[in-house]
Amino acid sequence: MHVPAFEALTAAALPSARVLHVVDEQLLAEAQRIGVEGDGAGAAAVAADVRSRVAELVEQGADAICCTCSTIGALAEQVQVPGVPVLRVDRPMARRAAAIGPRVGVLAALESTLEPTRLLLEDEAARAGAAVTIELAVADGAWAWFTAGDHEVYRQVLEDAARALATRADVVVLAQASMAAVEPRLADLGVPVLSSPRLATWHLAELLAVPSSARPDSP
Repeated sequence: MHVPAFEALTAAALPSARVLHVVDEQLLAEAQRIGVEGDGAGAAAVAADVRSRVAELVEQGADAICCTCSTIGALAEQVQVPGVPVLRVDRPMARRAAAIGPRVGVLAALESTLEPTRLLLEDEAARAGAAVTIELAVADGAWAWFTAGDHEVYRQVLEDAARALATRADVVVLAQASMAAVEPRLADLGVPVLSSPRLATWHLAELLAVPSSARPDSP
């Protein structure tokens, strides 16, 4: 589902770019199965697979790379490629959330996303010299609906969980790119709700020095 979403976003933010989408569901499956925060052989194998994917894209001439999976985004971001920025999709969102604070509510549909998102928010808060408190929450049952293909129920479960979390937060972070469709449904919450795809795409435009006059709008 990310391909059409990012096609639309890049068409607006990067109208002259050639965009290549690589979908590798096995990477996420492996990261869920073994975790990616440890130093075991399984985690090392996932990290190696991510590095291989990045290297393949560089070989194909990529000028910038965005990893749209929040679970493995930190692994992608660790790959250093001279002259080719490698961006994890949720970093621009985390930067904005840390600036808003101080109470940041993080909602995920998949538990494996929570720890990478917490670490990212803490990193961005430290960079900004901001003091934030982070509350992590999983929308119970949401991912099962997503994998079953019932995206309407998936969105409803996320919306209900976000509304509950917002009562205890100054900003709500939708931790996975697949959650972005819920953002417009939460416009009445009274606190900012952030999702990653649009913020990441516009950040890519900045990295690639696309002039603002060439962009119809900005986040």
